[in-house]
Amino acid sequence: MQDFKKYFHDNNELILFDGAMGTEIYRRGVYINQCFESLNLTRPELILQIHEEYLQAGAEVLEANIYGTHPFKLQKFGYENRQEEIIRRGIEIARHAADDKAFVAAAVGPSGKILEPYGNTRDDEIKDGFRQQLEIILDQKPDILLFETFSYLKELHLALEVLQEFNPSQPVITQLVLGENGHTAYGDSLYSLLELKEKYNIFALGMNCGLGPRESWEILRKFRQHYDGYLTAQPNAGYPRIIEGRMMYMASPEYFAEYAKRMANIGVNMIGACCGSEPKHIKGMKSALLAIKPRQTTIAMEAGGASTRKEAKESVRKKPVPDEQRSRLAAKLSQKQFVVSVEIDPPKGTSIEKVMNAARHLKKSGIDAINIADGPRATCRMSPLALALHFQNEVGVEPLLHYCCRDRNILGIQSDLIGAHSLGLRNILLITGDPPKLGDYPFATAVFDIDSIGLTHIVHELNHGVDIAGNDIGEPTSFYMGVGANPGAQDLDKEVERFIQKVKAGAQYVLTQPVYDVTLLERFLERIKEYRIPVLVGILPLVSARNAEFLHNEVPGMQIPDPILRQMRKAGKGPQAVETGIKIAKESLAATKDKVEGVYIMPPFGRYELAQEIVEDL
Repeated sequence: MQDFKKYFHDNNELILFDGAMGTEIYRRGVYINQCFESLNLTRPELILQIHEEYLQAGAEVLEANIYGTHPFKLQKFGYENRQEEIIRRGIEIARHAADDKAFVAAAVGPSGKILEPYGNTRDDEIKDGFRQQLEIILDQKPDILLFETFSYLKELHLALEVLQEFNPSQPVITQLVLGENGHTAYGDSLYSLLELKEKYNIFALGMNCGLGPRESWEILRKFRQHYDGYLTAQPNAGYPRIIEGRMMYMASPEYFAEYAKRMANIGVNMIGACCGSEPKHIKGMKSALLAIKPRQTTIAMEAGGASTRKEAKESVRKKPVPDEQRSRLAAKLSQKQFVVSVEIDPPKGTSIEKVMNAARHLKKSGIDAINIADGPRATCRMSPLALALHFQNEVGVEPLLHYCCRDRNILGIQSDLIGAHSLGLRNILLITGDPPKLGDYPFATAVFDIDSIGLTHIVHELNHGVDIAGNDIGEPTSFYMGVGANPGAQDLDKEVERFIQKVKAGAQYVLTQPVYDVTLLERFLERIKEYRIPVLVGILPLVSARNAEFLHNEVPGMQIPDPILRQMRKAGKGPQAVETGIKIAKESLAATKDKVEGVYIMPPFGRYELAQEIVEDL
């Protein structure tokens, strides 16, 4: 790094990095379902050729092909046990190609996992992976350490913490992947990086990937008004297009050359390229940079620039709608009235006659809301949003829409929610969702960009008038946000911890898993008393001994006490079993109703009349 710094200063504090590795490998015929880093072992000649072509094009820094070597990423391809070989060989190939004519950068990317609170991966798991990765990398003594393409500042912070364990004085370059609004998908920005720069030995900071040259230049030009340190830019070759089944990037070398000059003129010091770029793009940039006299990096703040980062990050968050104004369900719970909700599963086909009749009968019986499950047990059913509109518009009953994370990424989630709000839906239950392997389509792809905690964060932000990237959406949504909890969870500590995280994220009420043992509910309520929100206790009437055995043994999170199992075994099946199940459900409700704010009934097998029998005493 000292040699790099000297060269950097001797060359007017302007240096040219190379271009893309991943898309260049893909362009040369390697399918995207392979681990590109493993090619360091299986096709080293291909990786060497790409490095050499970038060197010949004029790159002064070559990034070793080790970007995706966090153990979590290698694990997806079965290469986690060959991490050390892949990293060592990758740096060796880059060093061989550089041949003392260029510097070698060790590129470190994100783990590929979604961290808490947006996902279910713990900080210590992420750090352990970075610890393994960085120990091997630092042992190879690369010229430059580059943390790139991070979208979540928290994960970058964890990586820098690990680096400090090994070598607090090790300088590092850090880069975020930004959207057009200057924020990552998680709402972080270059201004956020300044907070890390004050704590860690960050030599230069900037952005890579995500955007093309023009958008990147626009963001960096504005940022330059507030920051006079070393700045980096490695934009994509524009937005990709699908041409005959292949992703193609259309930005030309001439276009890159023009913006390389513009980057240098606003004081960007380390310039290169990312996805879609080729050696010809680097060659064009090299020619352009040689033709100008680069500007020094320490520049005066432009007149009128914001004097503090706080002013530069002025919030667009708005005051949320009061709880009691969001829905009738919200109003009743705010007024401490006991509420009753009954779950209806969407049909597996297009016919809605049965569920509509059930909804009409339930409304007449005085229930407050109808829960609509979202692909329960990962089965294919009608969209719960469509059924919610039928109930709301044709029956006049208030729906409580379940919404899960399984099938949508964070972009689709936010689009769905904004659309649902525009249609008048307000009550929502935020859940992670059952994985596809539980259902009829075990081969289906699960998304799970986030879990229920992250989903609660998203809706909380929408209720303040912004998406999670910080974009202003106009009028805030007014969702009444519910979450799930399991009082009978085997790992109650973890269940309580996740519940608290949901409340901190903005949850306003909770629906529990079915409760058959009141002592489990009491224990749970005691554990959450400092974070208490309205609780709707789950009641699921049993209809046979077989039904009870299945729920107890095969449904995750369900526990039925032995005395109840014995009662159901004695009742067997048929009318007597149904009667016994209703009796048990009524007893559970009677034992819990004074401890909670409402009840959530889950009739089995479409037996909605059972719900009416259970609540008739209320």
